[in-house]
Amino acid sequence: MSHRKIILVEPKYYTQFPPVGLLKFSTYHKQKGDSVQYVKGFVELDYEPDLIYVTSLFTWTWRPVWDVIRQYKTKYPASKIILGGIYASVMPDHAKYSGADVIIQGICDKVENMPLDYSLVPKWDGSILFTSRGCGRKCGFCAVPRIEGKICKTRESIKDYVVDAHSRIILFDNNFLLNPHKDKIFAELREYDKYVDFNQGIDARLITEDIAIKISELKLDSTIRIAYDAKKDRDAVYNAIENLHQAGISKRSIFVYTLFNYTDTPADFFDRTRDILNWGAVCYPMRYEPLRAITKNSYVSPNWTIDEIEAIQAARRVIGYGGAFPAYTGLVDKITNAFGFADAFELRELKQK
Repeated sequence: MSHRKIILVEPKYYTQFPPVGLLKFSTYHKQKGDSVQYVKGFVELDYEPDLIYVTSLFTWTWRPVWDVIRQYKTKYPASKIILGGIYASVMPDHAKYSGADVIIQGICDKVENMPLDYSLVPKWDGSILFTSRGCGRKCGFCAVPRIEGKICKTRESIKDYVVDAHSRIILFDNNFLLNPHKDKIFAELREYDKYVDFNQGIDARLITEDIAIKISELKLDSTIRIAYDAKKDRDAVYNAIENLHQAGISKRSIFVYTLFNYTDTPADFFDRTRDILNWGAVCYPMRYEPLRAITKNSYVSPNWTIDEIEAIQAARRVIGYGGAFPAYTGLVDKITNAFGFADAFELRELKQK
């Protein structure tokens, strides 16, 4: 059997993480004796590849995906091009016009359990892994149910996926706390004594006192991220913040993603922002994008106006920090004493402490 030549292509869009799926395919093909090359964007090759894998990110980054597929298809017409990733999974009907020969939707079972080939990204310092796929929630604004389905494919151990040389462990689970084996994995995380990042956030509704203690026992690499998407979650979010704080985690290390421009109203968003700041945590506004958006930041909910959305974006730049609203005194006072949304996000100088 002749060995095949494989090209793994990451389109030219911004992302801070290496392409997980492509690194799994690298391991898969190397185990079969194939040669593998990882590139960003279009690269002239001195050979005709047998297979070209192209990954994709958010739906609104479809143009660089189409561009790179067109370039490879034009230069190497005999090569088979396979497209996967988020955009391909959420909008396969759109992606089929990209020029790719095959569209992979959702999780690819044949490579799901493969370790990532970090030799392709030698400067990267972090073991990225999933201990579960999917989520038990069915939030209408989230693409996870379409891509991964309900909670499934849980792992009992992370030991086959952590690289000794890495200083960090980055969990990409969409709802880590729904994994029935989480207690064992918490124990393994403590044993590794590496920095831990729950990158996709943690479900506030599941952060009990016991879970908060387990989280606090880890070397946390970054902030703890939870979400306050709707007012019905108010008690759960408050309890999660208090449980984490009582376990020894600073409230200013708790980032609360705060959805807006969905089915909520500006008044609703104002109430949730005020809650978060009065609880001492950090409010991080998250503008809703439709699951099939092909242009970023173009959607305006019927409950919102573009001026109201821009008021939040301006406030994030002027009185926020890093796009977030920290609970410093001036901002807490401003939001707490505001008469409503318009007054809260009117820009004026704040006293910081």
